[in-house]
Amino acid sequence: MSGTEALDLGREAIWLLLLIGGPVMLVGLVVGLLVSLVQTLTQLQEQTLVFVPKTVAMFIAIVLFLPLMGALLGRFTQEIFQKIAAY
Repeated sequence: MSGTEALDLGREAIWLLLLIGGPVMLVGLVVGLLVSLVQTLTQLQEQTLVFVPKTVAMFIAIVLFLPLMGALLGRFTQEIFQKIAAY
């Protein structure tokens, strides 16, 4: 494997990481922002109030996006195995 192919593989892996983790992190960001907005409007200063809704929302997002994540990871794994078999 040449240096160019290794860099391409690394770039694909980083892109895959963003595609897999991005939706869940985006859900966490939006829920955290909404809860913080509600805390500001109601003047609640409880720091632990953010964690439960954010955790539940991220868990639900993982369950919903799991088929997409599995398909992306499975396809990437097959591509790597095909590249290994080609050498």
